[in-house]
Order: sequence, then structure tokens, then C-alpha cells
Amino acid sequence: MNNFWDSDVWGLITLIAVLLISLLVGNMVKRTIPFLKRSLIPTSVLAGLILLVISMIYSAATDGKNMFNTELFGGYGASALEIITYHCLALGFIATTFKPRTEAFSRKRNIEIFNTGVTTVATYLIQGVLGIGITIIAALVMDDFFAASGILLPFGYGQGTGQAMNYGTIYEVEHGFEGGKSFGLTIAALGFLSASLGGVIHLNIIKKRKNIKDTGDEGCESELSGFEVQGADEIPMNGSMDKMSVQLAFIFAAYAGVYAIMYVLGELIPGLKSVVYGFNFLFGVLITIAICAVIRVLRQKNIIHRQYINVFLMKRIGGFFFDLMVVAGIAAI
Repeated sequence: MNNFWDSDVWGLITLIAVLLISLLVGNMVKRTIPFLKRSLIPTSVLAGLILLVISMIYSAATDGKNMFNTELFGGYGASALEIITYHCLALGFIATTFKPRTEAFSRKRNIEIFNTGVTTVATYLIQGVLGIGITIIAALVMDDFFAASGILLPFGYGQGTGQAMNYGTIYEVEHGFEGGKSFGLTIAALGFLSASLGGVIHLNIIKKRKNIKDTGDEGCESELSGFEVQGADEIPMNGSMDKMSVQLAFIFAAYAGVYAIMYVLGELIPGLKSVVYGFNFLFGVLITIAICAVIRVLRQKNIIHRQYINVFLMKRIGGFFFDLMVVAGIAAI
């Protein structure tokens, strides 16, 4: 039995509080320092780097102790960071996938989707070949170097913190790649930084060539979001059940279905259990699409008369999960 004053009770709360506070600090730093303000480095990356530096200083001052495994974080903060990163990846994908669709894609739109998919796959392939080529050469020069670690490059640069950690963990547990988890998270952090710095240079070049004027980052939210805050046929914002609660209920119901599917598949093919659980985000997307299809059919048959999914809120919730995933993933290195 836990007492309410035990660190086990407060550890997860204090950890999440530190992650969210670091986001506020990162945002303040980004808006204060001119170079960072002009850059495209995400605030979540900056917040994660701040926590990473603080934890490194703490480790150096305490003979290698992990700051996140102290009593303040219940003694399990380091593993909790990895768990938060893992779950937030799938929850973010689920939230951003929830979108009611009333009309079929046009032929032009289908071609655009196909071209985007081909480009994405080709990019991942190039990154994978480049990464594994570099690490194979490094393995020939360095002793006890895991030659296949370069395959994590497309996960870190192309899919972000969650997948880089997932497959780094698989390599560490199943293939003996010591430090594979941190290696994947480090690649993801470098991917964010290189994309931000490279993006700034590229956009500045385009800005000068096209003579584009900077309108700033304030007062243009309606143009940037592209979504209505409240649709005409949606449930009210403050009904008998709060609208945000409804969105979260849909998200976690879908994620519960994800776990059920992964559990069954893991029992049927135990040799691929780690791979199955590594694709929690993909199962989340598939189940979410299925739920949206069911809701659409029920709406067409007038069984459901109101629209329960609000795209604006779903996008905001997804953004929260992705921010939390990035800052936790970088802090976990």
C-alpha cells in the first residue's frame, strides 16, 4: 500500500511537470535569443536539450548517477521517460488521424498521395543505405562496433524520436547492441537539429529569391490551422460531457484496441513480438481509420446525428503528445 506522500506516488507527476516546465523554459529561451528565434528548431527539441545538459551536469557532479532515477522522480524516471516516448508516438498519430471525411479523394489527390509515398520510401531507402554503409566502414576500423546500427538513420531522421527509440531498443535487447536505445535517440535529436538548421538556410534563400515578406508568427493562427474550431453539426463545447473529454475518450479507446491487437499478434507470433509492439503507431493509424469509417457509416444511416470528432482539438492534442514525446525522448539519452 502506498502512502500519498511516498515518492512512488509523486514520481511520475513530478517527471511530467519537469518535462512541461522545460517546454515553457525552452519557449522563453527561443523567443529571447535572436538566433534561436530566427531558427526553425522546435521548442520541444530545445527543451529536451536543456534537460539533457542539466542531467549531464548532474551526472558529472555525482559520479555518474542518473538525475531521473533520484527519489524526486520516484527512482524510475529514466525508464518512465522511455515509456512516455513510446506511448506518445502512437497517441500523437491516433489523434492526428481522427478526421471525419465526407467526400472521396479526387484522382489528382490520389496521385499526390501516391507520389508522396514513393518519395518518402525512396528517402528512407537512401538514408538506410547511407547509414549502414557508414557504420559498416566504422566497424572495420573500430573494435566491438555494431555494424548494423546505421539502419537506425531513417528511423531517427525520417520518423523521429519514438521509432528511433523503439528500434534502438530492439537492437539492444535482441541483437546485443549495447546503448542502442540512446544511439537511436541521439540520431533523432541530430535529425531535428539538422532539419531545423538546414531548413532555416533553405527558407532564407527562398525568401530572398522570391522577395517574401515576413509576417511574423503572431496573429495568423486562423490561416495556419485551416480548421474550424466548432463545426455547425458538432456536439457543444461544454455539454454534459466536455468536448475535450470526448476527444480523449476516442483516442484512448483506439489505443486500447491497438494493445488488444498487438497482444494477440504477440501471442500468435512470439518471435516477432518486439517488431509488433514497435509498430504501435501504425496499428493506431489503422484502427483510427476503421473507427472513422464506422462513424461515417453510422452518420449516413442517421444512427448518429451529431459529429463527435473535432479536428481542431484532435490536432492540438496530437501536437501535445508529439511535443511531450520529443522532449522526453531527448531527455532520456
